[in-house]
Amino acid sequence: MNNNADDSLCKFFKGKKILITGHTGFKGSWLTQILLNFGADIVGCSLEPTTNPNLFDILNLGSRIKNYFEDIRDYGRIKEIIETEKPEIVFHLAAQPLVRDSYDDPLFTYETNVIGTANVLQAIKETKCVKSAVIITTDKVYENKEWIWAYRENDELGGYDPYSTSKACAELVVKSYIRSFFNTKDYGKKHNTLIASVRAGNVIGGGDWSKDRLIPDIIRAIFEKDEQIIIRNPESIRPWQHVLEPLLGYLLLAQHLYNGKKEFVGAWNFAPNEENFINVENLVKKGIEILGTGKYTIKRDDSKHEMKILKLDATKAKTYLKWKPVLNIDETLNWTFEWYRKYYGNEDMLSVTNNQINSFFNRWKNV
Repeated sequence: MNNNADDSLCKFFKGKKILITGHTGFKGSWLTQILLNFGADIVGCSLEPTTNPNLFDILNLGSRIKNYFEDIRDYGRIKEIIETEKPEIVFHLAAQPLVRDSYDDPLFTYETNVIGTANVLQAIKETKCVKSAVIITTDKVYENKEWIWAYRENDELGGYDPYSTSKACAELVVKSYIRSFFNTKDYGKKHNTLIASVRAGNVIGGGDWSKDRLIPDIIRAIFEKDEQIIIRNPESIRPWQHVLEPLLGYLLLAQHLYNGKKEFVGAWNFAPNEENFINVENLVKKGIEILGTGKYTIKRDDSKHEMKILKLDATKAKTYLKWKPVLNIDETLNWTFEWYRKYYGNEDMLSVTNNQINSFFNRWKNV
């Protein structure tokens, strides 16, 4: 990557063999692009992209890394891939990521998010080549009490819907594997692997076309369908953050774990500053203002439960990782909607995406 990137991260990841599961998804594609810029040797394992368009294809990532299009529920294949490729670092993002889909197919959600996570951890345990693993879950792992206080890493896990509970279960699986097989007291003796789980939610940015997500719904309504934006839960408050914010946290964690920093094992929250906690209706209004077009209507849907308020406390990451949010809410939304505006304006999206990555890392160094 050019000198715009943070030098220490760039130097660390250059030449490292890295496995990213879920690399064809929205967050996985951004992570893949960052690590390609850093000069990493990347292997991806995922289902093929599920939307059209999708960021994976827009950035032409399929021809730039080694791909395995496999189901994370297939332990034999996951173990075979890790045995063959021998990654030093694993980022596990593969998941069924949608709350509303979890109501329609709860069994698939649990198999993917719980057993899929166990498969990756078991394969890491059996192959013994991985030094650092970051397991991505969600902010929805907490037993949500619908209160104004932000959740910390040691708060109770739970969840109402199948998606949330599947991710809470995945957190318990991670904790069990750490205690049983990757215990820090045995590091350097019985194993050489350090593992962390990361919780971040309502991640937005260019390149997401998933169904039943607010930003993609806005984009489709304005750029593809020329119709009103439908809002189901206008008062719901979420911790909106640009996709690059938590990805920076994941990278910092992977680096510390790789370097044998046992104190970084365990769970971590990544969340924006308080000003980024706004409700759905206000976010839609800001998006319409930025794009200069669009209208919305409220059509409440109470058939599938959604939380009214959810906040995370990222004090731990700010204190020990020296991670910090870079973009305020207006910048987060401007970067997001400008990316889509340029996409529908037929601009070079690899250049646009890399410009945002470079700008972000420059900003981070100076925050």
